[in-house]
Amino acid sequence: MGTRDSALRTLAVDDPRWQAFVDRSASANPFHDPAWSHVLATSYGLRAFALLLDDETAGAPFLVARGLTGRRAWISLPYTDELPVLADSAQARQRFLSELTGFGPRTDLRTSVEELGWRRDTQAVLHELDLREGADAVHRGFSRSQVVRNIKRAGREGVTVQAATGMEGMRAFYALHERTRRRQGVPVQPWRFFALIWEHIVAEGRGTVLIASHERTPLAGAVFLHGNGTTIYKFGASDPSGWDRRPNHAIFWRAIQDACARGDVCMDFGRTDLGQDGLRAFKSGWGARERPLVYSSLEPGAAAGAEGLATRALAQVIRRGPSCIGRGVGAALYRFAAAR
Repeated sequence: MGTRDSALRTLAVDDPRWQAFVDRSASANPFHDPAWSHVLATSYGLRAFALLLDDETAGAPFLVARGLTGRRAWISLPYTDELPVLADSAQARQRFLSELTGFGPRTDLRTSVEELGWRRDTQAVLHELDLREGADAVHRGFSRSQVVRNIKRAGREGVTVQAATGMEGMRAFYALHERTRRRQGVPVQPWRFFALIWEHIVAEGRGTVLIASHERTPLAGAVFLHGNGTTIYKFGASDPSGWDRRPNHAIFWRAIQDACARGDVCMDFGRTDLGQDGLRAFKSGWGARERPLVYSSLEPGAAAGAEGLATRALAQVIRRGPSCIGRGVGAALYRFAAAR
């Protein structure tokens, strides 16, 4: 892969050396797990690999992606909120980043890199909730008007939340997800993507699908990933007809309680694009701390990770057309959009 002698070693993401490095890295999050790379690579027909320093002190997973023009890029990782470079020390991290320079094609990282030559871009924020004091203490930090009241309302309305125990639960989520994406005018990921998440992540105990229902009718659903003390909210969907019953509040409270029961120390509410003020307020209402989400690109002038797929015209087509439009556009574009 590289064009010069380098201290970087290229490994398959299922190489035991990469898995062992992830397992011992204190800063690893669920996206570092090889299972996430495998899901992305298999879903979109991309090649996954990991780069690891020869002394095994720093590394990161990558996918090789190509844009619509055929331009090649190494992305760590597409469709991933944040992915810090794993390193045993600041010196190892700096050495890893230095070795990346000139090693491959355009390289994008889902983290902030301040070294010379890297372009940084901020288009979103993250919200993180400290769980170390336990569920009761976390609950006391909720906004009473925005969160506590709505959790109680969900209970009064008879909303129940269950963790899916089989693929049918993921299918229930996908039905909500498909309608939600159409409403938003955004292409829909293929069903295969979520089936693989179930098979390689949820079924292996590294994720959860929660479904909020009223009288056995699903109103909202969410997919969470968890590992190394962190729970990440990755996907959510809901039926607008059930919003007044506050099913999303019921889901997040259940997810927080489950995370505390597992002994997790952080609840990551996921990426929120700048300009989504309502969603930012919703996440802040849970007591979560907001911070900028910075992406970095090694090629000067390259976009560092804007992942909005639909222009306004495309959004209108998806909203107004049959549901197969959103599925078809998603199947055609998500593979190439990874290289944006």
